[in-house]
Amino acid sequence: MPQSTLATRVIPAVPRLPLLDPEWPPGATVSSSPSWYLNFWEAGITSLSGTPSNSPAPLAPGEVVETANKVCKFSGQRLSWWQAQESCEQRFGHLVLPPPDGVLAPRLPNPIWVGQRESPLRRPPQRRAHTTAALRFGERTADRAARLRKPLPALGALTACAHVQWDAASPDTAALFSLAVPALANALQLRAFAEPGGAVHLALVVRGHHAPFRAAFRADGHWHHVCATWEQLGGRWALFADGRRRAGARGLGAGHPLPPGGVLVLGQDQDSLGGGFSARDAFSGNLTDFHLWARTLSPVQLNRARSCAPPLGGLLFRWDLGALDVTPSLLPPVWVRLFCPVPSEECPTWDPGPRTESPLLCLQQLPFLCCYGTGKSLSSCALGMLMATLENYLRLQEAQSWSGQDVISQVNALANATVLFPDPLSEEYGDLSPAEASSFLGILERVLAKEAAPLGPAALLAVVQFLKRVAALGAWESEPGTGPWEQLGQAVVSVASLVLEEPLASAWLKVGEVVGGPMALVASVQRLAPLLSSVLTSERPRMHFQHRQAGLELQRLHLREAGPEGSTFTMPGGHPEGPGHICIPAGEVRRLLGKGLSGVTVIHSWFSSSVFKHMPGAPGQGPPAPDSSEETSRMQRFLSTQVGSAIISSDVWDEAGEVNTAVTFHLQHQVQAFPQKLVEPVCAFWNFSIRDPLLWQRLCPACYLPLSPCQCISRALCSLLTPSPDSGGSWATSGCSVTALYRDSTACFCNHSTNFAILLQVYDVQRSPEDESLLRTLSFVGCGVSFCALATTFLLFLAAGVPKSERATVHKNLTFSLASAEGFLMASEWAKDNEVACVAVTAVMHLLFLVAFSWMLVEGLLLWSRVVAVSMRPGPRMRLYYATGWGVPVVIVAITLATSPQDYVATGHCWLNVHTDTIWAFVGPVLFVLTANTCILVRVVIVTVSSARRRARMLSPQPCVQQQLRIQMWATVKPVLVLLPVLGLTWLVGVLVHLSPAWAYAAVGLNSFQVLPGHTLELRGPGLSGD
Repeated sequence: MPQSTLATRVIPAVPRLPLLDPEWPPGATVSSSPSWYLNFWEAGITSLSGTPSNSPAPLAPGEVVETANKVCKFSGQRLSWWQAQESCEQRFGHLVLPPPDGVLAPRLPNPIWVGQRESPLRRPPQRRAHTTAALRFGERTADRAARLRKPLPALGALTACAHVQWDAASPDTAALFSLAVPALANALQLRAFAEPGGAVHLALVVRGHHAPFRAAFRADGHWHHVCATWEQLGGRWALFADGRRRAGARGLGAGHPLPPGGVLVLGQDQDSLGGGFSARDAFSGNLTDFHLWARTLSPVQLNRARSCAPPLGGLLFRWDLGALDVTPSLLPPVWVRLFCPVPSEECPTWDPGPRTESPLLCLQQLPFLCCYGTGKSLSSCALGMLMATLENYLRLQEAQSWSGQDVISQVNALANATVLFPDPLSEEYGDLSPAEASSFLGILERVLAKEAAPLGPAALLAVVQFLKRVAALGAWESEPGTGPWEQLGQAVVSVASLVLEEPLASAWLKVGEVVGGPMALVASVQRLAPLLSSVLTSERPRMHFQHRQAGLELQRLHLREAGPEGSTFTMPGGHPEGPGHICIPAGEVRRLLGKGLSGVTVIHSWFSSSVFKHMPGAPGQGPPAPDSSEETSRMQRFLSTQVGSAIISSDVWDEAGEVNTAVTFHLQHQVQAFPQKLVEPVCAFWNFSIRDPLLWQRLCPACYLPLSPCQCISRALCSLLTPSPDSGGSWATSGCSVTALYRDSTACFCNHSTNFAILLQVYDVQRSPEDESLLRTLSFVGCGVSFCALATTFLLFLAAGVPKSERATVHKNLTFSLASAEGFLMASEWAKDNEVACVAVTAVMHLLFLVAFSWMLVEGLLLWSRVVAVSMRPGPRMRLYYATGWGVPVVIVAITLATSPQDYVATGHCWLNVHTDTIWAFVGPVLFVLTANTCILVRVVIVTVSSARRRARMLSPQPCVQQQLRIQMWATVKPVLVLLPVLGLTWLVGVLVHLSPAWAYAAVGLNSFQVLPGHTLELRGPGLSGD
């Protein structure tokens, strides 16, 4: 078959033949031939036959196509958006991102599902609230029924749907509804019975012919949506529960429509037309939202009915109590609030005809492409990225040659089925039921437990893929019916724990970049948890699964019953008030109650394997996180970041979906593993949506800059650097902060719920302990000397009778603010043990130091007006100076406290938190003042040198060269020495302290004695002018 000749190549879906082309060098790989590959793309791609094709052939099922920025495989299946996404993720890919390659578009069917760049839809379909009246059928009696007043027409087909809440205490057979016609009492009815503690079984009866009972939904006291369809053509019938087809066949009442004049009755079997009720066949439970159509609905239309938005076409009866004759024993009705899944939720598609992106209903069945790679340009770095993504695809193809195939064969032989696939790109997956998944996981657990040698990478890859399939049950099993859900949950946790054992670290390193590291395993466990939580009942409100390295707990929480400290989960070996717990604070519980929530499901999980510290994507070998402490960055050299604790998570769900909550957690870590190193704990969470920052350093080592990955690639590619659905994710710290530091544990607060851990940032010691001790001593002594000198200067200003002037006023304010700031700085060590006092001292120091720098700026402005502008006229400038010196700092501190009260103070000492943007409320104004005063100093020196030159010529018309040079040098050095401390420019030395201890000593000395040269000028004489 001829192929497109412009920019696509077909890759046969067989191992080790990824790039079938006669010019591909033997034994070469994509990564080993970048120049050849670039020339290949520039020259264009010809078909395998060498003959151009004017009409590209449509994509065939299973066909793999390589384009300029990705490798894509066309499945050929037609699935909902949710199922299509799950199908791609099971094969470690993602839905093609819009727009597809321009030359690929003509070969696509119309339309296809596409993925989302910003944040992949990983949640279940949304639900919306629907309040309606319900009939409450209590005890099984013969006097409880609801009859449709209007007779029905002749029916050759019908669909009946209702929301049903089954009474678990009533296991006997009952009729949910019945339809009788003249001369035929059992024209059509839907019958049901419940197994004790098990499932509700449904059966359809048509013209007296009884279909077999089939399990439909659990008798758990929850609302379930039930539908029955029938048509006379072939006697086709089907039963649906919670959006899933549960039973169906042919031959039930075939060829015979239901006669006209039918009577519909809810909750009873009719032994005669509109009557003949008996307690034996009475329904016990609640029923609402009943609808009847004179046609069979398609699966998409049935999902609309389930969403509480029934299709109007062919609708005979829409739920309306006014159209029913309801027996008095059923009155008054009760009002219930249903949470209906919204199939009208729209997902993105791409229509290659008009080449536009448009949304369609997510539950429609459409074809799709699974892709690998996100590159968009062939700049040097983009080419490297393309090579890496193609390399990952090649690794998946080569997985069949990796070690570990014996375990795969052993598991498949014991299961007598293909459980683990040697080829991770295989399209041969069949449907997987919960019972099958539980059975296969049991076999897998036994094999892994008995395996003496560490698992090979091929087996590990296959296990991770199978767990993805199990987690994907939620895409097909939107509401759990019958099945061994508890056994399934325990088996998933056990298998996940077994593949997180320390001996498998090397296997994880080999498959980590392909699967996203061991956090992909965590994601699989947690994506299955909401489905498992649906099995919880009032009799069984809690489920707990645990095995060695992992654990999962699901609990129904009545918010009003939460303790005064909130809701706390404690890991095995942990303490509810110490390390090893995570807590939803009491304030969050009150907030949820304020939103009208009364009960939620809380899902907690923990993973304690040391494998996580080796995970790809963790910043273990990259540049330091941006929130490393000020002291550490000044004293130490960053080495690495390691996951230093267990991983713990907390998720809250209500009936409408996931609810975001703030959490606190306290985890233990081991700093003793890094002797002779400084270790700084950091509170972090795993963000599945952000790209691994180390990927850029690995792909673009020659142009890597840690400030921005966009600096290493072309500008055309920068706009496309959005999170990739298959990038695996990375650790992040936004919204998380340290609340308490201990010797071997750390307590944290995060304003959202997800997976959390303590990261340990490891630094090499650049200064000796002796240097650090000496610097601390000199700093304290210097602050004391500076404080004494500033205080003495201020008292002299007050006592010596210095004439009032602008200069004197500015010097007084600068001296007072700087002396006060130094005093509070020395006293701050005694306030750090009291939280309120520490916040107060920090705010006062923040204000006073800003005031000091503001008056330094005023000093510069005054100097400019006197020396450069030469303006000696008095004016209203002092008001402006006071507004600058005191008003601006007060506004800055007030805004900072109002916007960042939680992140204001650092942990362990009383000063601004350098882990957040709060520090810029000090650094920003200081940098502005230093920049402005530097410019002023340069201009003043120029004016001073020019004035000295003119004065020298007036005194000596022909001075010698040496005399001129000496005069000019003194004219330059004198103002610099005098004005550097007055303008605060000695603080610039602090920028260089990380280069050498010598600069640290210089900074301590200069800033400690900042007062002496400049603040006595007013007492000594005219100062700069010298005239």
